[in-house]
Amino acid sequence: MEIEKRADDPGSKAMEDKYNVEATENQANEALRLPITEAAPIYEQILTVFPTAAKYWKQYVEAQIAVNNDDATKQIFSRCLLICLQVPLWRCYIRFIRKVNDKKGVEGQEETRKAFDFMLSYVGADIASGPVWMEYIAFLKSLQAVSTQEESQRMTAVRKAYQRAIVTPTHHIEQLWKDYENFENSVSRHLAKGLLSEYQPKFNSARAVYRERKKYVDEIDLNMLAVPPTGSYKEELQWMAWKKLLGFEKGNPQRIDNGSSNKRIIFTYEQCLMYLYHYPDIWYDYAMWHAKSGSIDAAIKVFQRALKALPDSDMLRYAYAELEESRGAIQPTKKIHENLLGDGVNTTALAHIQFIRFLRRTEGVEAARKYFLDARKSPNCTYHVYVAYAMVALCLDKDPKMAHNVFEAGLKQFMHEPVYILEYADFLTRLNDDRNIRALFERALSSLPPEKSVEVWKQFAKFEQTFGDLASMLKVEQRKKEALSTTDEEGPSSLESSLQEVVSRYSFMDLWPCSTKDLDHLARQEWLAKNINKKVEKSTMLSGPDFADKGSTGLISNSSVSAKVVYPDTNQMVIYDPRQKPGVGNFQTTTVAGVLAASSTLSNPVVAAVGGQTSAFDEILKVTPPALVAFLANLPIIEGPTPDVDVVLSICLQSDIPTPQPAKSGTAPMQFPSVPAPSSTSDLSVSSKSHPIPSGSSFKPTRGKRKNIDSTCFLFVMIYTSSKYNGNTMMKLQSRASHSQQMLSGYGRSRRLAVLHRLAALLLKQDQFRMEVQFLEIYLVAPANLHIVFPTWFTLMYTNDYFFNKSSNLQLSSFLQ
Repeated sequence: MEIEKRADDPGSKAMEDKYNVEATENQANEALRLPITEAAPIYEQILTVFPTAAKYWKQYVEAQIAVNNDDATKQIFSRCLLICLQVPLWRCYIRFIRKVNDKKGVEGQEETRKAFDFMLSYVGADIASGPVWMEYIAFLKSLQAVSTQEESQRMTAVRKAYQRAIVTPTHHIEQLWKDYENFENSVSRHLAKGLLSEYQPKFNSARAVYRERKKYVDEIDLNMLAVPPTGSYKEELQWMAWKKLLGFEKGNPQRIDNGSSNKRIIFTYEQCLMYLYHYPDIWYDYAMWHAKSGSIDAAIKVFQRALKALPDSDMLRYAYAELEESRGAIQPTKKIHENLLGDGVNTTALAHIQFIRFLRRTEGVEAARKYFLDARKSPNCTYHVYVAYAMVALCLDKDPKMAHNVFEAGLKQFMHEPVYILEYADFLTRLNDDRNIRALFERALSSLPPEKSVEVWKQFAKFEQTFGDLASMLKVEQRKKEALSTTDEEGPSSLESSLQEVVSRYSFMDLWPCSTKDLDHLARQEWLAKNINKKVEKSTMLSGPDFADKGSTGLISNSSVSAKVVYPDTNQMVIYDPRQKPGVGNFQTTTVAGVLAASSTLSNPVVAAVGGQTSAFDEILKVTPPALVAFLANLPIIEGPTPDVDVVLSICLQSDIPTPQPAKSGTAPMQFPSVPAPSSTSDLSVSSKSHPIPSGSSFKPTRGKRKNIDSTCFLFVMIYTSSKYNGNTMMKLQSRASHSQQMLSGYGRSRRLAVLHRLAALLLKQDQFRMEVQFLEIYLVAPANLHIVFPTWFTLMYTNDYFFNKSSNLQLSSFLQ
């Protein structure tokens, strides 16, 4: 996943200005109205940023042709033709060539013919190349023949051109076939019968492939400019469209010979790079396809072009170096690594590490050791370099003494780095050197501040469980609690012994001295113990009676909320069957009586905070399903910019999630009364009574319903989090989720349950896991589990600021269709 830059980042702002498509279009339109002497600098500036923009190259070259500047025109064509395989640009080229050679007689005709052959060798496979083939055939027919031999040669050339054209899947393939039939019949009906019967199957195959290819090409935006990926929905659609087309061509659907098939694949990659010029994965795929096809030299040329396009891509440099090294080209590989090292001032630790490993592979122990001694003097040398070289000495050189010396040398500089301490301890563990491990932990813990020593203490305790006796285990545990009692990680309550410590000491790998339910209970009790004071102060949990009886306003006050929290009961989940949609009807999106009345009771302050958007919000409610409006109207006030996870989760789980039912015209909106909160702490999950799930025999398979359910869920999240919602992000997530859904539907029962249980664990622990991973996994759950998963999903969306941009404009229209 790509991490978005802050809006106020100067580098990001400069990049946006540089690749501003709208501003570029305005510049190009302005250049059209200027004399070529003034327009040329504008075109050069545009084409420096967008070197594969064929439409601007065409505009530039046409301006030169208009003033008969032939030398400049030739120079421009030499710069753009081979990187812009677009038919309109190449047709402009052939018009220029014909104009130049029209008055040169036979010599000029021969030059024009060569230019046609040159053009067809590059863009003849384009689906839009039909007019090019027709123009070429018309040109051949127009040639004058002064002898019978020349006439025979001309007819043969025309016949070969037709035969090449009718086996190329283009928009004009039907017309070309008809023209070919007429041509052959005009020459000889007897000969035509044999030739047409020979090429009829080839034409049929090409026509079938054209119809399939057209489906893929129609998804591609050929007016798109090559900009660095921003993760927008449109960009991802284009990336997927190109990948589909490439996969189609690699399958050789026409079953032509390998040489011709490879030419089509190369042509498709080259066209793809006109639009996805800044995508390193496309460059890499192109190079690797060449390498797997046996064309290593072609792969190297692709990598060289890729590094000119993306000079800051270390990924591509390492991939290029790997290819060179795999074919035994050591010096070129070394040069690539040296380029990664740069001038030494801005060299990264990773560049040092990879160069050490390269030298050890290719030049031996001494070369790697010598470079390490130089690298450690660099101001950019981090502890990673020491760890990496120590591992080289241990694993490759089989020299544990040298590795030990390296770790000791690094300890003088990096004693304050917990990760380095742990790596050193892991190394000593491999050597079974328990005495030095204890000494290392003692030295490190005496110098590290408590807030940085948490992981070291944990590892020390784990070490004693393996290497120590019971007395040493208990002693280290007690010291750990005393040292960390002042940190947020443990807190004062950590001084007391807990059953969880016993579980930790007596577990092994995936074996536990208790059940999964006991583990969950202990983890929950530990979290409550740490936050017990916060709960008393905030007192923001919901109470059952107050929540069930909201009155006419649909609000509850924070002072009347119980401290009880309700959590998802994952035991109630139903395994997803893609053929069945249990308990799911179709949400109605038509306006019914009572919707506007519900909007008057919807008092969510988050929505109200969207200044100047009241009327827009009312319009949204008009097309919102009445069940969802009733649910929204009963939502309470949530305070703060980032509401507490437990509060929001309790609100959702103690509310009745709308169950879609077919609505009849003219009926009142469906009512969804609140579910009372549990009356005891033993009932902390949603019961099956609150949300009954039909059995497999109580429903019939339905089609076309999932989309409406998803749209309603999206709409709910958008309305309730409108002040923080980033519509573009949601579109992107929705797109990705829809493709991942097919993969999840193929999972087995145990794997799907594992995904759901992991989600619950992540949420309950308030783990700062990546938002997108959680969202996608929740999204992919079956509709039958909506009443269980929806609260978890909503809570993640509502309480995680990572994916919310408060300055974003709300984009709702695409989800209301």
